Amino acid sequence: MSIWARIGDFFVFLSSSAANGIGDVVEAVRTLFQGDAELRRRVAFSVAMIALSAKMAKADGVVTQDEIRAFREIFSVPPEEERNVARLYDFARQDVAGFEYYARRMASLCGTGHKNCAMLEDILDGLFHIAKADGLLHERESWFLKRVSEIFRIEESHYQTILARHLDLGDADPYRVLGIGRDRPFSDVRAHYRRLIAHNHPDRLIARGLPEEFIRIATSRVAAINAAYELIEKAARAA
Repeated sequence: MSIWARIGDFFVFLSSSAANGIGDVVEAVRTLFQGDAELRRRVAFSVAMIALSAKMAKADGVVTQDEIRAFREIFSVPPEEERNVARLYDFARQDVAGFEYYARRMASLCGTGHKNCAMLEDILDGLFHIAKADGLLHERESWFLKRVSEIFRIEESHYQTILARHLDLGDADPYRVLGIGRDRPFSDVRAHYRRLIAHNHPDRLIARGLPEEFIRIATSRVAAINAAYELIEKAARAA
């Protein structure tokens, strides 16, 4: 059974429990999928991405066609399951609870407690992908993403690395993308780069419970890492 069919089951449970807010949604995910930890992680990630992207759209005040397209690049939803996704999206947008409350509950569901939690970074990457889809990162979106990263306990230096994967930050960009200091010898940069590639291989992300559709984001992340390393390697050879 696909992840989207299982999310359909989740909505049946949700409707019968008369959920009033995201807290009830989180508890429904915990209850319905408590016997399958891997499936629970996959559903948790999908719920987090749908709900937080809805809240980000509300913070920005508008949902553009570019953002809808970007969302569909992350999630390839079968036509028969689109109604369930739309229901959760609308549920999140209409909920009176603020996005910070959403982020805290999702963080607890996705297993935070450790700095730079991998799955929470994946969620943040997905939100960046949607936010920049119209070619700009608007001020409200930027503030939203930074605040979510704080709630997710992503360290400032690591947040700058994520930011650099999505935006051009100037001369320091290649080093920020890799998350390593410009003063490190090239041998250290190369070793760090190899660890990053291994850690961010798409198979590793799927093993963390991400939907297979998220491969596009994983591929973009690896491409940014490769491009940054190539720039540093080229400069090292020219020195």
